[in-house]
Amino acid sequence: MNTRTSPEVDTVTVRIPIRITRRGGRKYVIAPDGAAPAPAKPARDETMVRALVKAHRWRRRIESGEARSITDLAAQEGVTLAYVCRLLPLTCLAPDIVAAILDGRQPKGITLADLLRDVPLAWEDQRAAWRR
Repeated sequence: MNTRTSPEVDTVTVRIPIRITRRGGRKYVIAPDGAAPAPAKPARDETMVRALVKAHRWRRRIESGEARSITDLAAQEGVTLAYVCRLLPLTCLAPDIVAAILDGRQPKGITLADLLRDVPLAWEDQRAAWRR
């Protein structure tokens, strides 16, 4: 008679002292020494970046004489005059605000619509509005 014997099964329990925390809806594992994971790389808002690029390109075209007026520029680009008039004030943003947008360091919750709404001309006023 052939009897099978079952192999002994030992249970091994491993305990690792970690904490799981939430930040911005994501879960992060905190190591025993308290080291948190590296922060996520800032994400660029490509819509804002494209609008900035477009506004600066349009401004150069007007300044160089390629387009005689804003109306002429709108006709050449195939967009409405209102759209051109909404984007062109982006060329007057403070350089540090433009750099923050290009680097993805814009404040969370700021959208292109926020930038286009009543952009003050003075850079200090823009910075104050930017910090909110």
